[in-house]
Order: sequence, then C-alpha cells, then structure tokens
Amino acid sequence: MGFFDPHYSVLPDRAYLRELRRPWKLATFAMGMGWLLYGATHYGIGDWDVGISIVMGGLTYLLAPWSVLLIGSGLRYRRRWWWAHMILAISVAIFVADTSYVIYHTLAGNPMYRDANFRASIAFYFIAGTLWLYRGSLKDMAREFRQAITR
Repeated sequence: MGFFDPHYSVLPDRAYLRELRRPWKLATFAMGMGWLLYGATHYGIGDWDVGISIVMGGLTYLLAPWSVLLIGSGLRYRRRWWWAHMILAISVAIFVADTSYVIYHTLAGNPMYRDANFRASIAFYFIAGTLWLYRGSLKDMAREFRQAITR
C-alpha cells in the first residue's frame, strides 16, 4: 500500500500492470476518457479530437503512475542511478504530453496549439499519475488520507 517504494522497478513490471486493473483506477480512467471524448466532440478546438484523446489518455493511464513512482522514489530513496531514473521518467512524461501530440497532429494534418496543450497535458499527466500510483483499494486510500490529515 502507499505510494513510494525503496525497491521500485525501473521498468513497469507485472505488479505495476496488475495495479492498473483495479476497479477504482479503471473507473476513474473511464471518467477521464469520457471527459476527453466529450471535449473532443463538443468543444470545437482544432487540435482536440477523438484520436489524440485516445492516444494521450491511454498513454497517460499506462505511464503516468510509473513516472511519478520513479521521480518520487528516486528523490526519496536516492538509489544508485536515481537521477537517470528521473531523467527517464521526465522524458516519458514529455513524450506523452508533447511528442505524441506533435506526431499525431503532424500525421493527421491538424492545427497545433503546442504551448497551451503542453501546459495542460503535463499538469494532468502528473496529477493523474499521482492518483493512479496508489497501490491499494479506494477504501484503503481514503483511510490513509484521513489518517494523514488528522496527524
């Protein structure tokens, strides 16, 4: 349970992938994707379509918790090569929040509002990663949160 781990795996492992199948994580991912798809079909923003919503939303769900784990555990435990782990995690975050956006819109021929997209996407990436990083049930997370704020 909890967030950071002194024995974290540098690459996502089976335990990490199992965590992504927790019902509360899948439910929050579905809600987030619903909002992204609604926005893609109703807001009329030139660089926001269904395809980029699926690409960036899916990559965020798969990779953001891992990025947050590497950064947080690296800073907290300072294992050997911790700084390289952080560079890797930040590079992956930039790939998801910016590079995938540029590749997709270049191939699709869509307009790009890269600066505005990056600011929003990188923030959502790390917020979602922090939420989905928790290893435990939603009930456990709520209990631990209550304990933390009452200390």
